[in-house]
Amino acid sequence: MGFHTIDYVILVVYLIGIAVLGIVRGGKQTSTRDYFLGRDEIPWWVVCFSIVAAETSTLTFISIPGLAYLANLNFLQVTVGYLLGRIVVSFIFLPAYYKGELSTAYAFLERRFGMKTRSFASLVFLFTRLAAEGVRLFASAIPLKFILNINYPTAILIIAAIALLYTYIGGVRGILWVDALQMVIYLGGATLSAILLISTADGGWAGITQKAFEAGKFQIINLGFDSSFWGSPYTLFGGLIGGAFLSMASHGTDQLIVQRVLTTKSLAASRKAMIGSGVIIIFQFALFLIVGLLLYGYYNGATIAQMGLLRADEIFPRFITQGLPSGVAGFVIAGLTAVALSTLAGSMTSMASSTVMDLYKPYFGKNVTPERELFLSRLVTVGWSVMLVGSALVFMNTTQTVVELALSIASFTYGGLLGTFLLGVLFKKPTQEDALAGFVAGIFIMITVIALNLVAWTWFTVIGVSATLIVGNVLSLLSKRTSA
Repeated sequence: MGFHTIDYVILVVYLIGIAVLGIVRGGKQTSTRDYFLGRDEIPWWVVCFSIVAAETSTLTFISIPGLAYLANLNFLQVTVGYLLGRIVVSFIFLPAYYKGELSTAYAFLERRFGMKTRSFASLVFLFTRLAAEGVRLFASAIPLKFILNINYPTAILIIAAIALLYTYIGGVRGILWVDALQMVIYLGGATLSAILLISTADGGWAGITQKAFEAGKFQIINLGFDSSFWGSPYTLFGGLIGGAFLSMASHGTDQLIVQRVLTTKSLAASRKAMIGSGVIIIFQFALFLIVGLLLYGYYNGATIAQMGLLRADEIFPRFITQGLPSGVAGFVIAGLTAVALSTLAGSMTSMASSTVMDLYKPYFGKNVTPERELFLSRLVTVGWSVMLVGSALVFMNTTQTVVELALSIASFTYGGLLGTFLLGVLFKKPTQEDALAGFVAGIFIMITVIALNLVAWTWFTVIGVSATLIVGNVLSLLSKRTSA
């Protein structure tokens, strides 16, 4: 048991191979469209797998087992909401995106409201993604810290440098193909870990899960019709409604995901990728939650302090590096680290594309040559990678489970962002001024809700959307009466 020479060899060879794959599949880019959209030649199933890998990263791989170790299976309620939200996105947002030639999600807002709304939405996305991806990058460094026995800053720098390498050269096309392979690999690694946990335990499945059953950790549905209805993130309605709205925001308005969807050939292909990712994500979360319960039995329900750990996110990485046989541990860690690289690379290119397409080109890039524009795009990618490292260093000392922290950060602005998109898609009367006022109101209301800790994070997006829609429509009605 433990990490040995063969594991290090597997890890190094695998990461080199993945970097080469990303560069080769990316091909040669001659324009920012090639670099950011992959020439619209990506098969829908590759995009589907890439969406799952992009939203999964290390957060799901290590934090969800840790969450189940501390709690139960209530998080599955949120994943069903994720699927419902993607269905809504597929039939409301995607048709609107395919009506015109869009380079980013926020180009739709310019077409519907105006340039100010597009720019503001892009800035909100960039700052939110910077914080949320900083958490993800820190999470990606956790297993590497265990393996190499290094500190977190060094691990963060190593991961960011490798991700930047094939992002800079291969562009989004290379990233998508790497993502697709990584989803298969890391799910295989998690499945293999579960099989080994069961096969090595006394009494097999029943033996290793006995303590989890006794502790009530196999509970899936929590109606929450008590004082925890608004305060607990994992109630039935909080999970379904909150999960649906969060998924509508993340998969309908976040450039990290929308960029991937726009690389498909048609609306039908985009819908397949979007809804298919929602189905996969339910099974994926179920797998990682079960791994957490198996770990609870493996460690006999020991507390984090008793295991000498700092946070629940470190439980699964410890098992991988200390409890898996040589060779197997290297394979699992290789898949885990590589998918972390893929997610980070996707963040770099989505932030760069929004910066160039939404902020630079409309104001400063009208007469820039394609060659210079491509060079600038790569330079901006480097700049965001440096800022992501800085963001990750800020979150090193957090004690909250990293997956909950990342989702909370995203929910902070997702309400205003989704509400503004819904104003544009569902309502014809609101103007740019109405949309901007609603957007800002949604964000400020969320600042109040979060500061006062009024509700659980699953309700954040719902409240932000409601505030944005109400303010935007009320102002629209008032302006109509005033003009009349």
